[in-house]
Amino acid sequence: MRLIGLDPGLRTTGWGIIEVDGNRLSFIGEGIVETNAKLSLAERLAELFVGVSAIIDEYKPVEAAVEETFVNVNPASTLKLGQARGVVLLAPAMAGLAVFEYSPNMVKKSVVGSGHAAKEQVQMMVKTILPKATFTNADAADALAIAICHAHLGQTNGRIIQASRSAAK
Repeated sequence: MRLIGLDPGLRTTGWGIIEVDGNRLSFIGEGIVETNAKLSLAERLAELFVGVSAIIDEYKPVEAAVEETFVNVNPASTLKLGQARGVVLLAPAMAGLAVFEYSPNMVKKSVVGSGHAAKEQVQMMVKTILPKATFTNADAADALAIAICHAHLGQTNGRIIQASRSAAK
C-alpha cells in the first residue's frame, strides 16, 4: 500500500511517499510544493492544490495522512495556515483517497517514542526507519514522519477492527 504524508503550509508544503508491505516500510519519494509569495492568497491556494494534486497523480497513493494545524500566536497567520491546510486536505479527497489527520505530538510519539521530541530526533528516526530517504528540507522530513505515523497507526487500527470482527462472530 502506498501512502502520502503531507505537512501543510502556505509558503511550503512538505510531502513524502512511502510503501507499506506488512511491517516493512520503503521510501518512495519526497519533496515540497512552494507557492509564490507575490501572488494573491487565492492564487497561492490554487498553486498548492495543483501541486499536491500533481504529486498524487504521479505517485498514486491510496491513503493520505495530514498533520493537524499548530496554532500560532498571530491570528492572521493561523487563518492562512488553516486555509492552506484545507486545500491540502481537499486535494487527496478529490482524488478519492481516504484522508487521515494526526496531531504533531502523535506523529512525534509514533516515530520517536516521545510526543515532545525535537525536529532533529524526528529526522534521525525517519532516516533510521527509511534508510534510503533523502530530505529536500525539514518540511519533507516531517511529511515522511506523518506517513510513517499513519503506517504504524493504520496497522494497529486494522488489527483492532479484525479482532473486534472475530470476537463478534
